[in-house]
Amino acid sequence: MNNQTCNERLRRQQLLSQYPIDTIGELATRAALYYPQRIAAHWFETGIRLTYRELDDMAARLATGLRKLGVRKGSHVAVHLPNVPQFPISWLALAKLGAVMVPINTSYTSRELRNTLEDSDARYLITDSTGADKFGNDGSVPAITDDCIIRIDDHVSSSSWQRLLESSKPLHEPSRVTSSDLVNIQYTSGTTGFPKGCMLSHEYWIIQSLNAAVLRAPATGTIENVLIWAPFFYMDPQWQFLMTLQLGATAHIAERMSLTSFMEWIQQYDIHYCVFPEPLLKRLPEQPWKIASPLKYATIYGWNESNRALFQERFGIPCREGYGMTETGTVFQMPTFDSEKTVQRTCGIPVPGREVGIFDTDGKLIEGNEVGELWVKGRGLSWGYYKRTEANQNTYVEQWFRTGDLFTRDQDGYYYLVGRIKDMIKRAGENIAANEVEAVLKSQELIEEAAVIAVPDELRREEAKAYLIVSGGTTADDTLVERLLHHCATSLAPFKIPRYLEFVEDFPRTPSRKIAKKHLLGHPHGAFGICFDRETRQWIAPQDSTAPAAN
Repeated sequence: MNNQTCNERLRRQQLLSQYPIDTIGELATRAALYYPQRIAAHWFETGIRLTYRELDDMAARLATGLRKLGVRKGSHVAVHLPNVPQFPISWLALAKLGAVMVPINTSYTSRELRNTLEDSDARYLITDSTGADKFGNDGSVPAITDDCIIRIDDHVSSSSWQRLLESSKPLHEPSRVTSSDLVNIQYTSGTTGFPKGCMLSHEYWIIQSLNAAVLRAPATGTIENVLIWAPFFYMDPQWQFLMTLQLGATAHIAERMSLTSFMEWIQQYDIHYCVFPEPLLKRLPEQPWKIASPLKYATIYGWNESNRALFQERFGIPCREGYGMTETGTVFQMPTFDSEKTVQRTCGIPVPGREVGIFDTDGKLIEGNEVGELWVKGRGLSWGYYKRTEANQNTYVEQWFRTGDLFTRDQDGYYYLVGRIKDMIKRAGENIAANEVEAVLKSQELIEEAAVIAVPDELRREEAKAYLIVSGGTTADDTLVERLLHHCATSLAPFKIPRYLEFVEDFPRTPSRKIAKKHLLGHPHGAFGICFDRETRQWIAPQDSTAPAAN
């Protein structure tokens, strides 16, 4: 390991050890004391601006209102909202109470919403009219009664979000909250199976937000404006928002992602930091000079080497890779200093608070640069999966968390992701559990077997492709396809519905007759030899598909 890498690692550890804040609520209050009149958050499409003092005051008032409603330390409260101010305010209010937020994807179907509410043992639901209609309150989730549904667009009922806020004074006697208290049950598809709730503490978030702040700002100058464009129910916007509080900066928040408007946002709001979307590179005008931009630093995920080099050439600023999971938070981050490794596909070096090891299939630590499974341990890891005893036993080994990802390490101590053990599809940052999609497909009476795999896609990195065996006498035609897609739409969020459907006579199989998914892309096609592309609504020959096809 070279001296520069050692110094960077030492600097990170020293910065982390100096931090005194223990909880999210304390972070918001301290930021309000330090920067009372500074704009903390700006929802630029609606023009809403909140100063640090206003943000903390509203969170404290809402905490009082929620407590009057019955929310207590340890209460599970689901938040089903788009990118509106009520989302982060609700999170901070729950954190001050010592309650637990359960963020829920707004694209979930009624079935997925109810399943998540029931699985998480949520007793309250903060949502809008759309979410309330989707929930339906048909008695399938008996724990949530009408007076426990807190609507942000209701100004009449006693459980109205606005009335809870306006009728309350700031919380002066907060619950005793510590760094080790639970604050999120964050649902993720994990390694296999249906979504599982990761139990995350205040310590988890404080470590993640501090790492995010200190690994970006010192070497790049002051970061005053941060762009948040992903939905708040995901991990990235949450740590980015807390990172903004750590920096005393302003979070400029989009209602939704727009590649067309992205560079305009960067310029108009003087954005210094963002997670940069790789597909945008193809839309940038070709020119021999650097792009004039206020950006000082950009985070990237999984870019190829040519795009890394292209970004740095066009913008002249650091763009740095990282690696993490919901269960672990950030594990690796590329140092800000320049080196030849910045364009390589390395995830970087461990961040403060994370110890890593590469293990073989027998659970023995691997020395050198051999490939093995990455295990992680350290302060503030997820406690485990909520009510998933078997999954926890398979994933946690003493203090270690098994990531299911295959890594190798070079002689300088840099880590490289080389593959995944887990049966997952990562579509535009969304985790899709293949067997959840397979279960829905197989519940359609005309489908005998289904296998869903990831296939490469230029825009979304991966798309889901389903290989299907139909029941005897069934014709695989447009009518069947439309029935399947409609069936999926009733049970799956849109991003989980397979883009490609291919009908085969049989699957490649193991000696025990299990489907050998790793051989599917090279498997001879069935009678039709083509697949249906849901996006173009056409049957396409294998060579015309963006998905790799068998010869």
